[in-house]
Amino acid sequence: METEHLQLGKTIAAPERPEDATLDPVPNPHPDTLYVARYVAPEFTSLCPVTGQPDFAHLVIDYIPDEFLVESKSLKLYLTSFRNHGAFHEGCTLDIAKKIVETIKPRWLRIGGYWYPRGGIPIDVFWQTGEPPKGVWLPDQGVPPYRGRG
Repeated sequence: METEHLQLGKTIAAPERPEDATLDPVPNPHPDTLYVARYVAPEFTSLCPVTGQPDFAHLVIDYIPDEFLVESKSLKLYLTSFRNHGAFHEGCTLDIAKKIVETIKPRWLRIGGYWYPRGGIPIDVFWQTGEPPKGVWLPDQGVPPYRGRG
């Protein structure tokens, strides 16, 4: 795979919008092995599409790669592109997951979007591509419940 198109090792300005961002696939060094890769973004931000106020989330992305991995700098820049993007929690969470699936075609992916409360109501968004392969260890996403949750 050619690497000159990769954002890694280059000075790249943060994209203004998710549509302008690029996720870079990189070769999986162990495509014959089932394992889980996890990315955690504890300070994800976007904007409420109605009020324009900031929304904050703790994102946990787990995936079982096939031929490709998501290069982490490109993921960071992609997530940063949501800072001035107006969308509901559900839209942001699913758009991120589907972009990763489209880019690297993992064997399996799940995302947990743990959104901080607004108006006293936390909204958490979960999605996965289907059942994970048998025999893969899937750790808990490790996000503690908000105070007030049962």
